[in-house]
Amino acid sequence: MPNAIAFAMLLAWPVATLVFFQRLPLHRAILLCLVGGYLILPPTAAFDLPLVPDLDKFSISSIMALVGCLFVAKEPVPLLPKALFMRLLVAIFVLCAIPTVLTNSDRIIFESVPNSAPIIFYNSELPGLRLRDLGSVMMGQIIVLIPFFIARRHLSTPEAHRELLIAFCVAGLAYSIPALIEIRLSPQMNVWIYGFFQHDFAQMIRQGGYRPIVFLPHALWLALFVFSALLAATSLARVAQGRDRVRFVWAAIYLFGLLVLCKSMASLSYGLAFTPIVALASYRLQVKLALGIALIGCIYPMLRNAHVIPLDTILAQVEAISEDRAQSLGYRFENEEALLARAAEKPLFGWGGWGRNLMRDEETGRILTIPDGHWIIAFGSFGWVGYLAEMGLLTGTLGLLYWALRGRRNREISPHVACISLILGATMVDMLLNDTLVPITWMCAGALLGYAERLLHPGIFDPRRPLFQGRQDIDTPADGKRLKPVIH
Repeated sequence: MPNAIAFAMLLAWPVATLVFFQRLPLHRAILLCLVGGYLILPPTAAFDLPLVPDLDKFSISSIMALVGCLFVAKEPVPLLPKALFMRLLVAIFVLCAIPTVLTNSDRIIFESVPNSAPIIFYNSELPGLRLRDLGSVMMGQIIVLIPFFIARRHLSTPEAHRELLIAFCVAGLAYSIPALIEIRLSPQMNVWIYGFFQHDFAQMIRQGGYRPIVFLPHALWLALFVFSALLAATSLARVAQGRDRVRFVWAAIYLFGLLVLCKSMASLSYGLAFTPIVALASYRLQVKLALGIALIGCIYPMLRNAHVIPLDTILAQVEAISEDRAQSLGYRFENEEALLARAAEKPLFGWGGWGRNLMRDEETGRILTIPDGHWIIAFGSFGWVGYLAEMGLLTGTLGLLYWALRGRRNREISPHVACISLILGATMVDMLLNDTLVPITWMCAGALLGYAERLLHPGIFDPRRPLFQGRQDIDTPADGKRLKPVIH
């Protein structure tokens, strides 16, 4: 149970965000609001208000970033991408809530068993979705996309890309202090400050030691963020000069050591595979690789649903490395098979929220399955329509970036756009195993989409265009004369 400090932090973050947007440059205020909120605010704690989505660390950070842009910085945040297919995906992602709500008005009632031993009833029934829930569900879908919209407009320049990677690197280094404390003393930071432990403590024990979790939902989330910080430091070191390069190289080495101590085989594998690529490969090759990885993340659930993935072979190979890892992976596969069977009952628009997509005991309502991968959660909740719209937005961003770079073979491109692409691609693969789609993932996707649109449509964010009203100080020199947008 979260203590008063946890809820006080959620209440204080909007005030802090307004100060960020008043005192800092716009892109830094956005990064501090989204990345800082993700790392600092208490997990699972939320304000459960009627007729609106839960206000937790993710939604509060996203909403306040939008408020800061619109009402403090007075900067526009366009909601629709330039490409028609991306506009359609945004519309489908938001509007798929309508058929989901309309097709889930039935209640799910659990039976009671008379003359039996005492039974713990978790829920006597799960309510159906009503028309008044429609606004809340659609609002939740829009809130999810807020970092995507903001980053597309304000974090899509080469300068903003560098600031984004610096934010990841600095945040990773700062977060290493509480992480190392938890590795040594056990994961207690959230207990000490916010008064509760946010997950199953047994899952924090690996290889005779502890995995750090700090203020994130799970230790795997922290490992993935450390991986992102490692790639960011590597990319910054590649283009830096002199002492700055030495600093970033040492930061990358330190972060790699921290990644090893996080004891996450998946994130460590990403680090071993992608760090040399970021350091040595061409930028276009990195974008192409990120797109290929993202396509795998999209296609795998379809192949899994068709039962063509050789699960036994995969388990045998993992078992040869570690029996514990194989047991954990086998448990995931069993849960996914049960959840796939549940989702197949409503394949187009899913079961909606409130845990209706989970397998439960018919008598007690006890949850029998635990969803791990984000794909099975999205598929079960919003069906194939919602899942394909969501994954289409992420993958379409990388596809549009690849298309934009094809026409600039002999021209300079942003030196950090490829690193952000690989971070996004690796996260999409990790979403097959874990529910790691968070606001900063959408932020990375938006930064890539906006950059691709700047390449394909120079002047798209010119403030003189009727669709985009508001100032754009970066294009206005001291003498007040407007300059044409420069694409690096």
